[in-house]
Amino acid sequence: MPELPEVEVVRRGLAEHVEGRVLTGVELRGHRVARRHVAGPEDLAARLAGRRVAAVRRRGKYLWWDLEDDLGLLLHLGMSGQLLVAGPDAPDEKHLHARFRFGDGGPELRFVDQRTFGGLVLSDLDPAGVPRTIAHIAPDPLEDAYDQQAVVRRAKAKDSAVKRVLLDQTVVSGIGNIYADEALWRARVHGERPASSLSRPVLASVLDHAAEVMRAALDQGGTSFDALYVNVNGASGYFDRSLAAYGQVGRPCPRCGTPIRREQFMNRSSFSCPRCQPRPRRLRGSARPGA
Repeated sequence: MPELPEVEVVRRGLAEHVEGRVLTGVELRGHRVARRHVAGPEDLAARLAGRRVAAVRRRGKYLWWDLEDDLGLLLHLGMSGQLLVAGPDAPDEKHLHARFRFGDGGPELRFVDQRTFGGLVLSDLDPAGVPRTIAHIAPDPLEDAYDQQAVVRRAKAKDSAVKRVLLDQTVVSGIGNIYADEALWRARVHGERPASSLSRPVLASVLDHAAEVMRAALDQGGTSFDALYVNVNGASGYFDRSLAAYGQVGRPCPRCGTPIRREQFMNRSSFSCPRCQPRPRRLRGSARPGA
């Protein structure tokens, strides 16, 4: 699933193309794209027609259109969802699931999803303007509502591994596997250190580094390991060339030269430097595959 920088790149592109435009036609192909809309795709398309896109907003990895009247359209990219701007006469993409047409007759927007994990959800907005379906998602480090001291307090109270806490979207949103590994590498902290064992300044440093690395990735269009991640114009990001730890197994640590290791964590891979990020004592001697 795309992480915060990748979703923000898409949000910015969408804002440029759809804000202020009025939807005149919404074509939904099949039921899967609108499976969370209980009344079905025909009802969803009918409810969207004639509505103006007031703003394109984001919280963490979640993206939505503010449709005014306290209503929002959540656009969930899933693992492979793409939102692409296209001319009305452009050929349909192979995995096209939704088409949005606008009253000005200009370029349309298409939702393409090869793996079909993404989809559209119509939701009421809460007083803060966030869809109620994602009201449990915490603010992310790049939004005004983010309160780092509150996040540090919540993290400090948890005995879970600090990487698990970073990935918990109810604690802080937007940080996924890639940027968690990069933030922990920058902070010189092993991801399996219990969050409760870290001092508040160290936890704050990890969060600072997470925000820092995500801003850097955003400047480069995000991280594209998979050709399925593209912005609204179909272009890929290139921050993968700047990664220090994630995906760099066997390559020298940019800081000390020690080969980066790979370990299993929560059914995924974690990457870290054995010298800069020593394992906590309870893990010493329990070598992992790829370590």
